[in-house]
Amino acid sequence: MDPRRAESLLQELRAVDAERARRAGDPALDARVQAVKAYQQRRFARTYADLLANPRYEAATRFFLQELYGPGDYRQRDAQFARVIPTLTRLFPDDVIDTVAQLAQLHALSERLDTRLAEQLDSPALDGPAYARAWCACGEPAARRRQIELTLAVGHALDHLTRKPLLRQSLRLMRGPAQVAGLAALQGFLESGFDTFRAMRGAGEFLSVVQQREDGLATGLFRGDPAALGQLP
Repeated sequence: MDPRRAESLLQELRAVDAERARRAGDPALDARVQAVKAYQQRRFARTYADLLANPRYEAATRFFLQELYGPGDYRQRDAQFARVIPTLTRLFPDDVIDTVAQLAQLHALSERLDTRLAEQLDSPALDGPAYARAWCACGEPAARRRQIELTLAVGHALDHLTRKPLLRQSLRLMRGPAQVAGLAALQGFLESGFDTFRAMRGAGEFLSVVQQREDGLATGLFRGDPAALGQLP
């Protein structure tokens, strides 16, 4: 990986750490951020209820719900990103490292936007109208478009990795070295993502649906479209 790109990604992860430190010093803000994350997970589950009920797409939808939209604590995984990007690229193939880099960018951007949105809220009590008002007050349409682009890029990257017949065996062989290197959480993400997307037997339709719905919702919320508000839980 280009050293400049690696340093750029490290700066993004440091920015996430700084935001977490700021939230830790402001429990009220931290509570609102966690409320935003939980609400967005509920929103995703509602938007993709049909895919969650579809045997072909259920696992991939849950993967997105838990790994990309969930309110979980990703500090351990972030720390592993920070370690693998500059010093441990020899452990994983280049295309796997590129996927990790995209996920790191997505996570850093999402954390910043979650904080920005939470700053527009008066309390952790969150419903559709309050979320829509905070969304518009937060603004940053270009950043929202980038967030969707990175989400799709991670999905396409995982789909691409499933087309490499020897990669799953390579990932299995890397499990021990990754554990020794302190990269267990990152290894688990890669294995879960690979298995989930391989089982889907092609992610094109799934990712197309995600793009259409996320683009439509974001555009509708910025325009104050009542139909977009009706999609919120």
